[in-house]
Amino acid sequence: MKQLFQNMKNGETSIKDLPIPHPGKGCALIHTAYSLVSAGTERTLVEFSEKNLAAKAASRPDLVQQVLTKAKREGIISTVQAAFSRLDQPMFPGYSSAGTITALGEGMQGFKVGDRVACGGGNHAVHAEYEVVPRNLLVKIPDNVSFEEAAFATLGSVAIHGFRLAAPQLNDTVLVIGLGLLGLMEVQIAKAAGCRVMGMDISKQKIKLAREFGVEACPRGDIEDHMPLFTKGRGFDHVLICAGSKDNDSIRLAGEMCRDRGQVIAIGAVGLEIPRKIYYEKELSVMVSRSYGPGRYDTNYEEKGQDYPIGYVRWTEGRNMESFTDLVADGKLNVKSLITHRIPIENGEEAYNLITGKKNEPFLSVLLKYPQEKEASGNQAVPVSRIQLEPDPAGTKPNVGVLGAGNYANATFLPVMKESKGRCILKSIASGSGGKARYSAEKFGFEKVETDGHAILTDPEIADVVLLTPHAIHAAQTITALENGKNVYCEKPAALTPGSLAEVRRCVQAHPDQLYMVGYNRRFAPLAIELKQFFASCKEPLAMHYTVNAGFIPTSHWTQDPEIGGGRILGEGCHFIDFLIWMCGSLPVKVNAFCLPDSGRYNEDNVSIQLSFENGSVGTVSYLANGDKAYAKERVEVFGGGRIGILSDYRSLETWKDGEHKKDSSALRMDKGHAGSWNAFLDAAHGGKPAPITPDEIFSGMLACFGAIESIRQQDLISIPPLSTLDKLLTGEKKE
Repeated sequence: MKQLFQNMKNGETSIKDLPIPHPGKGCALIHTAYSLVSAGTERTLVEFSEKNLAAKAASRPDLVQQVLTKAKREGIISTVQAAFSRLDQPMFPGYSSAGTITALGEGMQGFKVGDRVACGGGNHAVHAEYEVVPRNLLVKIPDNVSFEEAAFATLGSVAIHGFRLAAPQLNDTVLVIGLGLLGLMEVQIAKAAGCRVMGMDISKQKIKLAREFGVEACPRGDIEDHMPLFTKGRGFDHVLICAGSKDNDSIRLAGEMCRDRGQVIAIGAVGLEIPRKIYYEKELSVMVSRSYGPGRYDTNYEEKGQDYPIGYVRWTEGRNMESFTDLVADGKLNVKSLITHRIPIENGEEAYNLITGKKNEPFLSVLLKYPQEKEASGNQAVPVSRIQLEPDPAGTKPNVGVLGAGNYANATFLPVMKESKGRCILKSIASGSGGKARYSAEKFGFEKVETDGHAILTDPEIADVVLLTPHAIHAAQTITALENGKNVYCEKPAALTPGSLAEVRRCVQAHPDQLYMVGYNRRFAPLAIELKQFFASCKEPLAMHYTVNAGFIPTSHWTQDPEIGGGRILGEGCHFIDFLIWMCGSLPVKVNAFCLPDSGRYNEDNVSIQLSFENGSVGTVSYLANGDKAYAKERVEVFGGGRIGILSDYRSLETWKDGEHKKDSSALRMDKGHAGSWNAFLDAAHGGKPAPITPDEIFSGMLACFGAIESIRQQDLISIPPLSTLDKLLTGEKKE
């Protein structure tokens, strides 16, 4: 299939072939007929990406400050690499489309293959021949509404939501400032609701169109003269700003045109420096409309399909989309006359040349058109699709498959794998949509692009599997890979529940010839190895303290979701517990954890985890989200046998022994051991060396994480159960 890519580094727009995605739970696969190009949102994106580095920095000083802070903490080279990696990430524009359902994931009651649907949502209703869209961002299209018209549904819901915020009454007077695509829909919506509507714009053509819709309209210079007669000298009850401009002319004009105690709703992206005198004297209400309506930016609504009860939230973003298609079906909203261009997807770059003014041609709305093949009736399955980027090279090196192509993969781990291409063949990479996988494959040299991760897990050509996917599916993917004879490198954590951890352990024991390793990279960092060697001859137990200045993450972030990310103790805390296990060379036996009050801001991510180990060592992990980013992110302090070692951010190591103080540091980069971890995996999988991390260490570390959470909840010291307890979980026996 073809999809439009936008490169944020150089502004290049391209159309690329991708494998067809597969719908997951609560989603449908849509064969797109038309998608709407947003002249506002997408033009802004292109204009930013086309700026040089200096201009980008000038437009986002907040991001520049973040980069400078990161450079001080992590080193110049590491920071520059991370910044350019982020800039080099592709964007997949589009958020309003229409097409036909060709396949359904689990839990899609109420929809069937063959349904015509309007689709919404960034990263879902993208400019692609096929797209995967969650159920709450889908609405069925009435029979008398075309795909072309339905493709406007998301933008139409933006206009509808802005209008609903004003809560107008019958015969209220409404002024719409800006008669672009959004404004021309807004005047029709207000008219359909029984309001007296006037539009205003600087374009004679747009004024003419508004008048054809049966509303009064005038140029910017004439509005002061028209307002008294139209409103009987009172001013407009509601002013809806649909213009897009950085200056404050629209917000000032809205205040002047509004009646005493009237309403101003900012729907377009305009300057919002409110002139106090005008707004104070009239005691005006001002509201900024947020996108499509209730549900927008709510993961539970958009991604998980949890709808709001209609008795409490009448108009969600999905119901606003439905309202739009109803208005079109009833002949109250005309969008066909707003279409000026229909461009085939294979020529999608032309649409961007048009909206950015590179092609000097007037336009109002631009649709991308997709080829339509007649779908087989009742066809539920879409064939697994794969893109072969380059021929298979001959050789005896192991083939590696990667699942996941997110930020961590592209910024951190895939560059490491690319450096090791002399030791292995980067065979296949998979991501849910395929877009990021295609980008990663081209950048790092993979031969194939997949949208079906299961195909990699079961591919007989693949020897090693790397899991860089969301935490919740690590356990299931690990089991499938091991059962199909693969070596597994799983980015932490191993599992999110004791039950799934037990399943992984049973599978590891059943396949002793396959290597299973979790990506606890810090134990492979050069300065960490130096620290461990410093204490190698120490005969006493160690006292260890690992401080993590983790930084704040909102509770809405996917890592905080207990079903997807598992929370920060399981999702990231396991790293630091593993480090302490490795450092003292012993398994944990008891854990006592304390948590600062969450106060509605945190999610058990300000914790002190105290551990005791079999050999008498003790360790504390202070994992904190309430600190300052300018301070070191990670600091390890180790005491024992008359020695002290302090490791700071994997850039400096200080040691004290017999009165002698030494310091080793790297000013330019931070090395957290990712390359060392990957090479150790390859050494063990294909070089005859032992497993770099033993299964007992992996599973005991995760049990310590579960114990830490239990300790916080029970407010008690928890004994970490023996590994045999995991086996009993599967046989139904009680915990010891």
